[in-house]
Amino acid sequence: MLKPTEKIWRNGQFIDWDDAKIHVLSHVVNYGSSVFEGIRCYATQGGPAIFRLREHVRRWLDSAKIYRMDDVPFTQQQLCDAMCELVRLNKMPSCYIRPILLRGYGEIGVHPGRNPIDLYMACWEWGKYLGEEALAQGVDVCVSTWTRLAPNTLPSIAKAGANYMNSQLMKMEAVINGYSEGIALDANGFVSEGSGENLFVIRDGKILTPPLGASVLPGITRDTVLTLAGSLGIPVVESLVPRELLYIADELFFTGTAAEVTPIRSVDRIKIGSGRRGPITEMIQKEFFAVIEGTKPDVHGWLTPVHAEVPVAV
Repeated sequence: MLKPTEKIWRNGQFIDWDDAKIHVLSHVVNYGSSVFEGIRCYATQGGPAIFRLREHVRRWLDSAKIYRMDDVPFTQQQLCDAMCELVRLNKMPSCYIRPILLRGYGEIGVHPGRNPIDLYMACWEWGKYLGEEALAQGVDVCVSTWTRLAPNTLPSIAKAGANYMNSQLMKMEAVINGYSEGIALDANGFVSEGSGENLFVIRDGKILTPPLGASVLPGITRDTVLTLAGSLGIPVVESLVPRELLYIADELFFTGTAAEVTPIRSVDRIKIGSGRRGPITEMIQKEFFAVIEGTKPDVHGWLTPVHAEVPVAV
C-alpha cells in the first residue's frame, strides 16, 4: 500500500495528499485519457538526486503531444523545478515520483471536447519493484499469451495510461501462473517487452534488445544501459529478437525505472544460463548503481540534486 506523503503538486500549487481527488465522471476515468511518468529520486552521497529528470519530463510532454494534450501551461524547466520542490517539501531522502497529465471533468463522450487538462505530481517511498533479492537471484518469467500493441493502434512510444490495460492482463496472467512477470511478443511474433520493463538478451558476449518498432516504450533506463554498455566496451545491437532466442540466451535482464536492472533466471520454466544473475548483467548493474548512488562521477549529467538549480532542459 502507498504510504502517503504530505503534499502533492496540482496545476502549479501544492495541496494536501488527501485533497488530490477527481470526479468519477472525469474523462480519464471513463476513457483512460492520461499520460504519465515514473521517476526515481535516489539517496546519493551528496543528498537526494532525481535520475534523468529532464529526459523523463521531455518524454512526458512528448506523450502528451501524441495524444493532442500538449496545451500545457508550464515549461519543461518549470516542471523540473516543481518535481525538485515536491521532493524537498516532502523531505524525502529517496522516493518514486509520479507525474500524471489527464483529461478532467467536463463533457462525457469519446471526443475530449472542452475537458480541462490537469497536471499532478506525487511522490512516495517505493523499494525494489520485483523484490530486493531479485537483483542477484533473478526472477522467473513467462512468455505472455497477450500480444503487445500492434502498430497504428495505440502508440507504444507514448507512456499512456490506456496502454497499461494491456500490461495489466500480462502481469495478472503471469502472477496467477506463478511467475514474477510476463514477456510479450509483438504483432509479428517477435519479442517486445515486459508489462512495464524493457528487455535485454545476452548471447556470446553481445547484448541484443528489441528496437522501438517492436512496440516497445523508449525507456529511459533502457537508454541508460545502452550508454553504459558502450562505455564498458560491450557490443550492443538493437535487433528483432525471436522468441526461441530467449530460451538459449546466456543471460537476460529487464530494465525500467521501477525494475532498475533485474536479471531473469528462467523463461517458461527453462533455466537461463546458470539460473541466476550472469557476469555481464552484474557488470551493468554495478555500473548503473554506482552512478545513481553517486559513488562514481556522473559524467553524463544524469543526476539532478534536488537542492540545486535544475539545468535548463534541451
